[in-house]
Amino acid sequence: MYRFLLTPRWWGINVFVVLAIPFCIFMGSWQLGRFEDRVQDHETASTQDESARREAARPLTELLPVDKATVGKQTTVTGRYGDQLLVPERQLDDREGFYVLTLLRTDGGEALPVVRGWLPGEPDAATAPAPPTGEVTVTGALQAAESPGANGVSGRSGWPEGQTGAISAATLLNLVPYDVYDAWVTLNEGDSGMRAVPVSAPQGTGLDLKAFQNLGYTAEWFAFVGFVIFMWFRLLRREVELARDAELGLTTEDDESGENSENGEAGDKAGETKAGETKAGLIS
Repeated sequence: MYRFLLTPRWWGINVFVVLAIPFCIFMGSWQLGRFEDRVQDHETASTQDESARREAARPLTELLPVDKATVGKQTTVTGRYGDQLLVPERQLDDREGFYVLTLLRTDGGEALPVVRGWLPGEPDAATAPAPPTGEVTVTGALQAAESPGANGVSGRSGWPEGQTGAISAATLLNLVPYDVYDAWVTLNEGDSGMRAVPVSAPQGTGLDLKAFQNLGYTAEWFAFVGFVIFMWFRLLRREVELARDAELGLTTEDDESGENSENGEAGDKAGETKAGETKAGLIS
């Protein structure tokens, strides 16, 4: 009854199933692990943000380069404010507005981008408060450089003069004539009546669309496992039924239609032969 399992066709089917099931399980487990890592990173980032505010501010040089362990940490920097830029298309409490970004020139020569606050509406340099003059010491949360098109950062280019879409050394070096730290700071309290910009989580640590895509892929891979098993049993059942019918001398409807078709063709050919013989006899 089950001798068909030893045929080359079924050897190929069985090898495919044996390889496909563990592969799908591995991929599903990997995607689930990615989702769990993002959840853990999100929880860690939230806890780190709360604890960072209670910690004493540290010099900037001790926290660079910015990574998951230092982002959100309190830092203090002394310098003089220089060029000021506006960062449009930034939302706060579901309202559209812009950041007021001012470059803090340090004694080391490099400038630190400082987000002094957020204002609602369209970016307008006339409404942005001027920075304090003279030497100042700022304290705020350290942030990683932004990437255009990620984490709500606009990916467009060609901003008007005095504006920038992303806060990073790569974009700011084209706008100011001095070196810029590849990091930025958001003040704990907004300057000159502006609202303070909250700390943002590092890229890849939030429960964003990518995290839920990982969860969706997990469900898909495990669904493939069930589909492969279902199709294998369906094919097996069909082959068993065909083998049982063959042992009992039964034929399927396809076989019967095939036999009827062959009989019909044979009859047609016989009729044509007989008609030809008759016509030949008449002629002779």
